[in-house]
Amino acid sequence: MGELLHLLLVFLQIGLFSIGGGYAIIPFIQDLVVEKYTWISQQAFTDMITISQMTPGPLAVNISTFVGLQIAGIPGAMLSTFGCVISGVGISILLYRFFKRFNQSVYAVESLNVLKAASLGLIISAAATLLLLTFLGTSAISVASKVDWMAVTVLIGSLIVLRKWKMNPILLMVLTGIVGALIQ
Repeated sequence: MGELLHLLLVFLQIGLFSIGGGYAIIPFIQDLVVEKYTWISQQAFTDMITISQMTPGPLAVNISTFVGLQIAGIPGAMLSTFGCVISGVGISILLYRFFKRFNQSVYAVESLNVLKAASLGLIISAAATLLLLTFLGTSAISVASKVDWMAVTVLIGSLIVLRKWKMNPILLMVLTGIVGALIQ
């Protein structure tokens, strides 16, 4: 299978199963692009998440664009992005029609409640993955894991500044980026 077709099919799959969106899909994307296909390293994936949060657009779409660009250049970025987006567009149209027709159904309402619970679980999993990647440099906990105490200190300091002095989050991100560059 050609590299471009493979990218398209993988990101069609990611788009198809992006229930919960954003942070909920991070472990799934990580499993495919870092572990299964080894297209990018764990560190590159973490960097892509960081960059994706600072750029406009949905997280999964931004990551698909970055991965596609790294693997197959501009055509790879375009096909990866298309694959990630088109699934969601199709599902959204189908769900809109379904819930418009059955909006009074108890089963439809309960189905949405189940999806909300599943999405919450996926978001919690993504948060745990991001914390482990940030503080341990890996998504798995082991005895040999070394805690990055500087990252822990920056997180705690950022939370204090954000909560106590209500600093603008964008300014805080710029400042923590500068701190990170200085301590590296």
